[in-house]
Amino acid sequence: MSIICLGVRDLERSLRFYRDGLGLPTTRKAEDGVVFFQTQGTCLELYPYEELAKDVSEDFNVPRSKFSGITIAHNVRTRDEVDQVLAAAEAAGAKIAKPAADTFWGGYSGYFSDPDGYLWEVAWGAFDFNADGSLKIT
Repeated sequence: MSIICLGVRDLERSLRFYRDGLGLPTTRKAEDGVVFFQTQGTCLELYPYEELAKDVSEDFNVPRSKFSGITIAHNVRTRDEVDQVLAAAEAAGAKIAKPAADTFWGGYSGYFSDPDGYLWEVAWGAFDFNADGSLKIT
């Protein structure tokens, strides 16, 4: 997987949320019409929702539902980082969908929703990390 593209309602607002609020690196501006963030291994892309839907097919240009059946996970190296990332996201304008708590799988995680309602899980304890920062999934 090389790029995850999120269709967003307000490109400038989403750029500020991810760049300024969460600290994701980018050289793009909203005026470019598309924004890419270089993350560990996979690129995150923001693109206007209606344009993305039209790119697929006019049949997909419909309002989003509250839950699309997809979540995006951000795994961290320590339990404390879960709380730190959730706090940073909330300070940047995210809504905490599920406060951090111990999980049934022995880890610790919580969820926030970004300005467009995309759900992000922040999790610790599920996987080890490789030297390059990617997850070691066994």
